[in-house]
Amino acid sequence: MEQINSQRKIIHVDMDAFYASVEQMDNPELIGKPLAVGGGGERGVVAAASYEARKFGVYSAMSGFLARKKCPHLIFVKPRFERYSEISKQIKKIFSDYTDKIEPLSLDEAYLDVTTNKKNITSASKIAKEIRSRIYTEVGLTASAGISINKFLAKTASDINKPNGQKTILPEEVIPFLEQLPIEKFYGIGKVTAVNMYNHGIFTGLDLKNKSKEYLIKHFKKSGAYYYQIVRGIQHGEVVSNRIRKSIAAEHTYLNNLTSEVFMIEKLEIIAQEIESRLIKSKVSGKTITLKIKYSDFTQQTRSKTLPYFIKEKAVVLETVKNLLYQEKIKKSVRLLGISVTNLNINTRKKEKIVDLQLKFDFKF
Repeated sequence: MEQINSQRKIIHVDMDAFYASVEQMDNPELIGKPLAVGGGGERGVVAAASYEARKFGVYSAMSGFLARKKCPHLIFVKPRFERYSEISKQIKKIFSDYTDKIEPLSLDEAYLDVTTNKKNITSASKIAKEIRSRIYTEVGLTASAGISINKFLAKTASDINKPNGQKTILPEEVIPFLEQLPIEKFYGIGKVTAVNMYNHGIFTGLDLKNKSKEYLIKHFKKSGAYYYQIVRGIQHGEVVSNRIRKSIAAEHTYLNNLTSEVFMIEKLEIIAQEIESRLIKSKVSGKTITLKIKYSDFTQQTRSKTLPYFIKEKAVVLETVKNLLYQEKIKKSVRLLGISVTNLNINTRKKEKIVDLQLKFDFKF
């Protein structure tokens, strides 16, 4: 049986209500008020909610209409992604004072491997506390952190003492911690999966641990093997400093439902232009083009085609999504259209660089 690797020291830093906190920091009049970043109109969506808004049941990905229903005095502000990106860079600079092994998950969270670190600090908990203190002093925002022996445990721990807190799971505490943890608190187990697990008598980590690997694979497919490992504290994923981008995508939600395919083509032309710009900016091309359609009843469909060559031109993207759109007659009105390009040529470019080089140069927590 595999053993827990207790030598690594991983920190997961997660900013507290990041977008909303930035807006409150930049506009003190918003401090202490229920705030949502996003659109408050009929078709708007909440991108982030302040903790004051969360008390009313307002959360990210909720429709603006429902958010206003739950909190009539909710204040909506438009997202300012350039500002969030600017602050994210300041935070990453603080991280880099401690380690170069940084894996950003988004603008507001990242994994840090501090097993060995630039400050020669033996305690990962001390590093996390110092980082959080510096973020507050130098940036003006609060952050929470989880500290443990792998990414899964660190991520799970960072939610426990939110906001503005941290939780350390020591090597000897891993198994007892996981056994008593409610199954819905496991990172990666969402509401639907949790309900499915309840139906199998799995309510805690101990219940999960008592199921055989064969049982979990039978009922949860490929994820079953993953669940079998993580509940035993086993995860080998490294903190990856340079994550390879896997897709380029853009999508738009429309105020009025689209009922005509002619109108949909007009909208897709605009999105295709965005895709071309992003591909050029990222210096990549792709082979697989996917059309995403979300209908007025919120059902969703995707249609994909893989080309025999790498492309980045708007004309090719648009022509491909047109064919995908006409594959099947649209029977319902459409509220969202999106295009993504995957199967990127990043790996190909890396191999080319390697060939070029060859040609030129024959635990205390």
